[in-house]
Amino acid sequence: MLSRIAEALFWIGRYVERADDTARILDTHLHVLLEDSWIDEDLACRSLLSVMGNPASAEKISRNRVVEVLVDDATSPSSIVGSLGAARENARRARETVSTEMWQALNTTWTALPSVRRNAVSVHEVLAWVRERSAMVAGVADSTMSRDDCWHFMALGRSLERADMTARLIAMRAIESGPSWTHLMRSCGAYQAFLRTYRGAASDENAAEFLLLDRLFPRSVFAALTRAETCLERLEPASGRVGVQDQARRVLGRVRTGLEYRGALDLLDDLPAEMERIQQACSEASETVSRRYFPRGATTWVSEAAS
Repeated sequence: MLSRIAEALFWIGRYVERADDTARILDTHLHVLLEDSWIDEDLACRSLLSVMGNPASAEKISRNRVVEVLVDDATSPSSIVGSLGAARENARRARETVSTEMWQALNTTWTALPSVRRNAVSVHEVLAWVRERSAMVAGVADSTMSRDDCWHFMALGRSLERADMTARLIAMRAIESGPSWTHLMRSCGAYQAFLRTYRGAASDENAAEFLLLDRLFPRSVFAALTRAETCLERLEPASGRVGVQDQARRVLGRVRTGLEYRGALDLLDDLPAEMERIQQACSEASETVSRRYFPRGATTWVSEAAS
């Protein structure tokens, strides 16, 4: 496979997942602000931007400013508009590889985005639409792509982004005026699965255990890391007699086993540091994958602005 195609597929997976997860995190944050009028909006918004890797400036931060940064900024790949534009641009680069249905799903999402933003009654309507379209793109990819190297590069990108963004979502629980575990699970689409698993016995420990360690729920950190490791193994099976040669697999394996052999209570004791460790591991693994499979000095593609 050409490295440019592999790179495009990897980033399609990452960007679509980033748009989805950013919509989920922001929707949760805005609902918390609406439900509790006693929350310090400036502090809560600063904390959210910090968790999302966008340090706030000195002036007072409002929810409208957060929406501008995390939704509307077409120049930033961290925003929803920027992520969807970058995903569509990468699909255009890999047009000969992605299925027609997948290209149409991404292209339609991008072209419809301006009118959805313009006509929506509230930002919650926009965020719900983004989640629906992201799920559609992921579903089309799952149903129209062969499970070959193309699939594994896309699934690898999606899994790394999912582990990172779920860790960011969980990190919100530790900030002042952060959302409850119930809010966090609803934002992940995990609440019903959680209730069935624990038979309604809700507690901080059980919720943390489910979002961090559950093997069967696909949005848990553990499940996402495991999927990423599996993709790396399929892309480059181990050939030596000793250990794992792939640096990205070693990084992810260390952080996964660190979760697997620790209890939820231990993780709750130092939640921000643990989530930071997961985010750093995902970032390091992504950089290692880029050095291993993608060319240095790759062309920078500028996406079209959605206005």
